[in-house]
Amino acid sequence: MSVDKAAETLLGGGIIAYPTEGVFGLGCLPDKLDAVERLLRIKQRDRTKGLILIGANAAQFDGWIDLSGDESLPGADPENPVTWIVPAGNKVASLVRGDNDGIAIRITTNPVAQSICTAVQSPIVSTSANLSDHPVVRDQLDLHRQFRGLVDYIVPGDCGPSSGPSEIRILATGKVLRPR
Repeated sequence: MSVDKAAETLLGGGIIAYPTEGVFGLGCLPDKLDAVERLLRIKQRDRTKGLILIGANAAQFDGWIDLSGDESLPGADPENPVTWIVPAGNKVASLVRGDNDGIAIRITTNPVAQSICTAVQSPIVSTSANLSDHPVVRDQLDLHRQFRGLVDYIVPGDCGPSSGPSEIRILATGKVLRPR
């Protein structure tokens, strides 16, 4: 039932807090720009930095990314999640991309996050549940304490199996921008 409530909230233009592989995330649908704006305000995030999109599988990124014919997304590793910087597709608004040419994406392996993406049939924005420059949240009690009343729904569930934010790499070169 919690996945249904999360999907209903997202489809209605709302913002959720939810578990991911390593930390709790704040998210909305990337094509609901009013929600993206609100999420950036809640998080106090610089809009030039851009946001990450997560999806249940590679097909969910059709139109959101623009890979060349010989490029493909690597398989997801639940223990060591990697967020890939790839060329942005035509669906990506500059508000989501920030001042970047590419877009950050990850195929999620967290079962709750996967189920939410599957239910809305779309990737979702995934930014860590913390105020900018503050520690990330990995505990449900802290999540409720910090974000109750700021987001529209807090999805029950646990983070895991990773122990922190994902590594970020450029797909074309493999260069690591943020280590684990």
